[in-house]
Amino acid sequence: MPIVMAIAFALLPTILMARTSAKNCDDAKPQTGSSTATHESPFACDRLALDPAARKRHFDELGPALRDLRKEVKELPDGYEFQFPSDPKTIALVAEWAAGERVCCPFFDIELRMERENGPFWLRVTGRKGTKDFIKADGASWVKPVN
Repeated sequence: MPIVMAIAFALLPTILMARTSAKNCDDAKPQTGSSTATHESPFACDRLALDPAARKRHFDELGPALRDLRKEVKELPDGYEFQFPSDPKTIALVAEWAAGERVCCPFFDIELRMERENGPFWLRVTGRKGTKDFIKADGASWVKPVN
């Protein structure tokens, strides 16, 4: 329970900024009740989807910190999976990054997975055809092998 509360409190500022930044985007989304997207965003990172404070935090602070914390990178058929330390602070940072990434790159499927018995913690970034190539081109520093 303390980990859940820590993650919730860590994510609160990002969620609030992301909701404010994305409020106009919600009006354009179809309200079908289905989780399957009918509109496909272009393969482009929309940095302006985040307000200035969230943009600085996401790109200048969280991204570089998380790239340094990666323990392993796995190439998948439709994207990549990144292993991180499974401590509560890192989990909260990855969750905060994922919340921001979802706003600026809505074409990603983003999953966070914590394996049982204090096992590895993984961030999976995948998507439709072309997603993996976008990650390679735009996120080359993320996919390079960990030293």
